[in-house]
Amino acid sequence: MSFNIGKWFCVGLLLAGGSSLVKAGSQTDSLSHLTFEQALGITRQNSHVLKQYEFLYSQREQELKAARGLYLPTVFVSANYVAMSEDITLDLNPVKNAITPLYDALGNYGNFSGVSVPDGAGGMTTLSDNMSTAAVRGNLNEGLDEINAANWDQVIQKNRFGVISAGFSWALFTGGKISAANKAAEIKTREAGEIKEQKEGEVLTELVVRYYGSSLAYSVVCIREEVFQAMTYHLDDAQKMFDQGIIPKAELLHAKVFCAQADRELKKSKRKLEIVNEALSNTMSLGDGAVVTPVSKLFYVPSIQSAAYFKDMAYDNSPLLKQIDSKKDLAHQKYRVEKSAYFPSLAAIGVYDVANKDRSPYMPDYTLGLGLKWTLFDGMARTRKVKAAGYLQNQVDEIKKKTNADIETVIEKSHHEVLMDIEQLNELDTALEFANEYSQVRQKAFAEGMSTSTEVVDARLVVAKVKIERLETIYNYDVALARLLQYAGMHNDFVNYQLRGDVEFESYSK
Repeated sequence: MSFNIGKWFCVGLLLAGGSSLVKAGSQTDSLSHLTFEQALGITRQNSHVLKQYEFLYSQREQELKAARGLYLPTVFVSANYVAMSEDITLDLNPVKNAITPLYDALGNYGNFSGVSVPDGAGGMTTLSDNMSTAAVRGNLNEGLDEINAANWDQVIQKNRFGVISAGFSWALFTGGKISAANKAAEIKTREAGEIKEQKEGEVLTELVVRYYGSSLAYSVVCIREEVFQAMTYHLDDAQKMFDQGIIPKAELLHAKVFCAQADRELKKSKRKLEIVNEALSNTMSLGDGAVVTPVSKLFYVPSIQSAAYFKDMAYDNSPLLKQIDSKKDLAHQKYRVEKSAYFPSLAAIGVYDVANKDRSPYMPDYTLGLGLKWTLFDGMARTRKVKAAGYLQNQVDEIKKKTNADIETVIEKSHHEVLMDIEQLNELDTALEFANEYSQVRQKAFAEGMSTSTEVVDARLVVAKVKIERLETIYNYDVALARLLQYAGMHNDFVNYQLRGDVEFESYSK
């Protein structure tokens, strides 16, 4: 649709209005003439919200890689230095006391025979009984002397020693804990991507609200400027007619009052423009003093798909519903983990002594083995945890049902809002034609002295009011459409609606 407003005058006003956003002493980063697509690209690049969830996704990816490492053995090197209160000793004196009488008795009183010795010719000869007895008693007495001279209180381990060892442990069977942990890590990574997708939809909707809000505010400033200029011209005419005695002073005062009111409304609209541009700069994560001048115009398409279409798309694409599906999968993995507690855990272990100081020589250089742990009774804790995990799955099911209903409600509401805005635009187009014609008739009648200043002013204000209502309705349409697409999981399609063949843009022409 087309409105009778000075095109180039408004362009100059937009740039002048944008420059008013620059703060004293701040550095200006001029970003004028940005289309919505360009603003969206800058927002996606700069948004602190999106960066936050990009980091979350990267975090989940690393956690997934860490979980995969659970399938592999753990190899380690350890160093230990131990100090004990005293040496570890082994007292063998009871053994000495037990064998000493035997050696003493046999060495003095034992009689022996049949002792064989070499005969010098390569053969063996048997000694006589006396000689055999003497030989054996001599050996026994030598053994007794060695027993008496030996230390029978041995140090097994000194009270201070150090060990450097290398080892490994490898979980061979855990009842499904490792596979469940890996599956949970995969689900969390997928969920992080879905959260990021959801946040992208929210950021796009916020950008629509503020970008097109800025476009709306600029247009309102144009209209308010037009009204102020028209009121100024009307005041000049009223002043001339009053000077000529054509109209009474009351008519002149009325023109002055509404001229001042138009000036106030213009200043108010400019102040709102500054506020909405600050919000737009915040959404785009721009620095202080950045000036954004929207180029893309408010738009609408006369018809859109049915609410059922958007609901079907939401069932397949909604990041919120996908997150709940991920939560359900996580609840299932938790259920698996809790059930795995009923099974034993089996692991292979090994340790090798790389170096040591004062460690007991009786200790082996390496050990290898298998470790098995099977909890047979834990006070019914496992059973309770399994039941709790089952209730968690039921809880997620209910959450999904509620979220489904909420999304359907939001889609239905947003769809009705879009249709309502289209109906309002059709009616406002007709109202604007009548308002423009009525204003022209009143202005002409006032010039001929057949209409009052009040009627002229009212007619002009009606035109301005209808123009602003139309702009606000298109803006509401764009916001409702963005929200509709967001909850349907179609936020990336928002730009495509501006490319449709039946799209209508807000524009001004001279």
